[in-house]
Amino acid sequence: MRILFHYRIRSKDGQFVHIEELVSALRHLGHDVFLVGPAAVVTEKFGSDARVIDWLKNLLPGFVYEALEFTYAFFAYMRLRKAVRRYRPDCLYERYSLFLPAGVWIKRRFGLPMLLEVNSPLLEERRKYSGLSLFRLAHWTQEQTWRGADFVLPVTHVLAEYVRRASVPMSRIEVIPNGVNMERFEIASDRSESKRRLGLDGRLVLGFTGFLREWHGLESVVELLAKSDFGPLVHLLLVGDGPARQGLEKKALALGVADKLTITGIVERNAVASYLAAFDVALQPAVTDYASPLKLFEYMAMGCAIVAPAKPNIMEILTAGKDAVLFDPGESESFRQAVEKVCTDSSVRERISKGAKNTIVERGLTWERNAQRVTDLFARLGVQDKARNLGH
Repeated sequence: MRILFHYRIRSKDGQFVHIEELVSALRHLGHDVFLVGPAAVVTEKFGSDARVIDWLKNLLPGFVYEALEFTYAFFAYMRLRKAVRRYRPDCLYERYSLFLPAGVWIKRRFGLPMLLEVNSPLLEERRKYSGLSLFRLAHWTQEQTWRGADFVLPVTHVLAEYVRRASVPMSRIEVIPNGVNMERFEIASDRSESKRRLGLDGRLVLGFTGFLREWHGLESVVELLAKSDFGPLVHLLLVGDGPARQGLEKKALALGVADKLTITGIVERNAVASYLAAFDVALQPAVTDYASPLKLFEYMAMGCAIVAPAKPNIMEILTAGKDAVLFDPGESESFRQAVEKVCTDSSVRERISKGAKNTIVERGLTWERNAQRVTDLFARLGVQDKARNLGH
């Protein structure tokens, strides 16, 4: 197939990883994929954010910034139209963004079968956290985009409920969670070698990857390190950076456990696996209700013993006692108790770490499998027959 892949992201973070891995997997299956979106993000350093965009958000009144977002849709439409005429694609795959109905416009103009990947309910998310001045326009573009695609692909069943409430029939909703590139993680060093390289020989390593924020609950882990009965050889390795870093370092210093905490700062994407390989216990302290956390699949691929919240979207992937220790996010002590349990009971660690890696294999939670599901959905829309008839 010849697939036109449309996106609008500006930060080189998990969003970019999703695009890069899925596109790579589609190409590995033999498809031609043509990307249309902000080109600058491809050449930026991993972990970079959209500072210019943030500056504009802070500078401009909300309604002006949102009007500019919608105006971008017309520019995106022109770019997509040019790409359609140049590459003659058989179908369109789009990563959903608010105020961006350009893909649906192209679908209607050229009759392209369309899949729409949805990673969050952006209308509700932005209204809650940053506010929306042009709410009615945002609502219209979200519903037009969701209803206009042939299939909508939310990353969790929780998120699928948002799509269903927008009057998209369940027959046109296919849940495809995030995945992992097993090859990227299978080439990492073994655990003992990774610990040795990081100067953590003989330590029981608690690990976390991602942007460090206050709501991740990592302060409680630092407090655990200071408990005399918790184990002198436990070490906390945080792979990432963020606004919570300074507070964590100050707390560790105040509690006398600064030597038990390592914060790496931003790590290049290709090096992440070498740090994950040192984790004995991988932490997912908090998660939004509808997300499919990329880090979770990477923890599983590395055979880490996972501690995560018992929330519906997490339990779509993990099973308590089989491949994770789950805690009650509504109980303040539950996270601490879960971490203590997995650290002090080696049999639990061994069982759930093996279970986590087995779950990836058993359920096909890989980008390659996701690419095959995308291919199958396009085939259901007759794309393979169309491509064959056109000689693609």
